[in-house]
Amino acid sequence: MTQDQPVKLTSLSSKGGCGCKIGPAALSEVLRGLPAAEPNPDLLVGLDTSDDAGVYRLSDELAIVQTVDFFTPIVDDPYAFGQVAAANALSDIYAMGGQPLTVLNIVAFPIQTLGGQVLADILRGAGDKVREAGATLVGGHSIDDKEPKFGLAVTGTIHPQQVRTNAGARPGDRLILTKPIGVGILTTSIKKGALSEAEIDAVTAVMTTLNKEAARVMDGYEVHACTDVTGFGLLGHAMEMARASGAELTVDAGRVPFLPRVRELAEAGFVPGGTKANYAHLEGAVEYAGELDELARYMLCDAVTSGGLLAAVAPEQADALLGELRGAGVDAHLIGRVERAGQGRIRVEA
Repeated sequence: MTQDQPVKLTSLSSKGGCGCKIGPAALSEVLRGLPAAEPNPDLLVGLDTSDDAGVYRLSDELAIVQTVDFFTPIVDDPYAFGQVAAANALSDIYAMGGQPLTVLNIVAFPIQTLGGQVLADILRGAGDKVREAGATLVGGHSIDDKEPKFGLAVTGTIHPQQVRTNAGARPGDRLILTKPIGVGILTTSIKKGALSEAEIDAVTAVMTTLNKEAARVMDGYEVHACTDVTGFGLLGHAMEMARASGAELTVDAGRVPFLPRVRELAEAGFVPGGTKANYAHLEGAVEYAGELDELARYMLCDAVTSGGLLAAVAPEQADALLGELRGAGVDAHLIGRVERAGQGRIRVEA
């Protein structure tokens, strides 16, 4: 490729977006071997529950929320890739109930091959999304790498008593999801040239939408647990919530929102490896209704990039929250419930 030819970023990596994460099974094995962290009373959220970000208390009134996320290209357009990567990283702060404050760019890029303008467009896309979030870029780090990667380290703020974690779901809570899923299957289809420009624009619009508004609306309700849905898929992140909360969840597959053509493209073979790894990792922990075939199960485990928030909300407030989210332009859906205290399991109903 020369610098005068159109850039097809997704062709430069074998995996894209959050689908390039180390799989949940392999990651669990690695983390299991690490020594326990030294106790620290100011560390409010650490590694224990596989939460979206760390939270460290600075005072009785202020804590910082910290996260980092970066990945290989998920779309071909450099500006859009920067936007998606930024929205995805910022999402972890929103999932915890925090407000993003500062960001650092993380860049790995083949500068001699692709040239400076492509990287400038990636950074411009990210910068526009950071400004939309109300955060400030304070620096970054770059390396020369054959495979492009981009993301952000983000620091946010929150009151120590207002932290939302994935560990508080209670029996009776309703589960609300704020974005449709199927991103992994659709973006794999982008790499294979199976989507129209309009379809690419549609899935890109979902990935570049901040969870800022959804998080803002949730601030007014009794949300007991929250996480964002990314590389481990809807069921993978729901399982983290179930295990962290010591609860058993039911997901109504018929209520889960999917992007257009997801089933059709899955049938055509565009199921990414990360999605299949998610499904395999959950074997034995998820009970599927008999009517759900393997493709339907893959769809529920699809590796998402820059997905929505999954929230467990008090049952008496669920309808009001759903209505306000939709009134604010958030594509929210009630997809299940918390059944009972338990060892962390999920039942999926057809």
